[in-house]
Amino acid sequence: MTAKRVYYSGRVQGVGFRYTTRQIASGFEVTGWVKNLPDGRVEMQAMASDPEELNAFLAALLDRDRGSLIKEHEVAAIPPLTGMRGFSIIR
Repeated sequence: MTAKRVYYSGRVQGVGFRYTTRQIASGFEVTGWVKNLPDGRVEMQAMASDPEELNAFLAALLDRDRGSLIKEHEVAAIPPLTGMRGFSIIR
């Protein structure tokens, strides 16, 4: 399993970014979650059994119309997520 944490900054809150992320995730074999942070960024943690699948998911987020709202994104490898099924929005 390969897992990554991504922090997105820019105009990523109040524009449906989390919902779009969940919708895009449904087209990939990824598990994880996305949430708004108090500082205006969005945090996402996602994992996949195939590293290429995870990378394709992350690239799809940047390629969509929402990608133009993202000014910066920081990606870091993390340990695999445990106890996760599907992809959800954390409030």
